[in-house]
Amino acid sequence: MTILFPIIYSAALTYLVWKAFKVMSNGWNISGTNKNLNNSTFKQKKYTIHPELLDKSGNITEEELLTVRFSNDNDSSLEEKGSSTD
Repeated sequence: MTILFPIIYSAALTYLVWKAFKVMSNGWNISGTNKNLNNSTFKQKKYTIHPELLDKSGNITEEELLTVRFSNDNDSSLEEKGSSTD
């Protein structure tokens, strides 16, 4: 048993290192072949629609949205406008 453990351990380590280099080489190949990210397959969408903005049928809701602005207690712009922070 004492001889079997180092053999299994080194085989597993060799396999994991080989897989890691294979994954990294795929990344290097992608970045090396296409320097222009605009033409790559990794394009980002122009906008993201958050699920909470959709109604039950999957369409963007027409409801008025509530927005909240948090400010610092030391925000001098509120004092200049004459608003209270209560």
